[in-house]
Amino acid sequence: MSFYSEDELQALGFKRLGQGIRLSRKASIYNSANIEIGDFSRIDDFCVLSAGEGGISIGKHVHIAVFCSLIGNGRIVLEDYSNLSSRVSIYSSNDDYSGEFMTNPTVPSQFTHVTHAPVRVGRHAIIGAGSVVLPGVTLHEGAGVGALSLVKQDCERFGMYAGSPARQVGKRSMKLLELEHQFVASGYRERK
Repeated sequence: MSFYSEDELQALGFKRLGQGIRLSRKASIYNSANIEIGDFSRIDDFCVLSAGEGGISIGKHVHIAVFCSLIGNGRIVLEDYSNLSSRVSIYSSNDDYSGEFMTNPTVPSQFTHVTHAPVRVGRHAIIGAGSVVLPGVTLHEGAGVGALSLVKQDCERFGMYAGSPARQVGKRSMKLLELEHQFVASGYRERK
């Protein structure tokens, strides 16, 4: 995987960049002036980050795996240590499917009814491959979502969710909070 250099990242015009960021040269970035990326985060090949008015905020030590997309006019926040497995899609905007309006971005807004709502993925939350997160959803700290899930409602702290629509199927261990403290105390930052 080929990543942008620090100088190249600065030239892309992001709102804020931390240190040690790895952004694939094969990722697509739209409206970089509304995107913040925290320390030691990594965004892999073929991801699409399309920031609307609300912007995209990515915390530190966040991983966004191949073919993920973060799209919409509402704010999207990925807090520290969160993880998106491959092909996860997060939407902060949604067309009206009722048939009362037209849909898609080629149609002028006077004929559509697009709604926007923020999405928040909490610290240590993980979303499994192929899952979709819809506008207005919050995954609280430590929430886990199994592969191929449709997340339409909030996920509670350290809850484990799966299905379409996603439902709580269990709880995650909180041991990772102890591991975070050990990680921070060790001064370890990034694998070379």
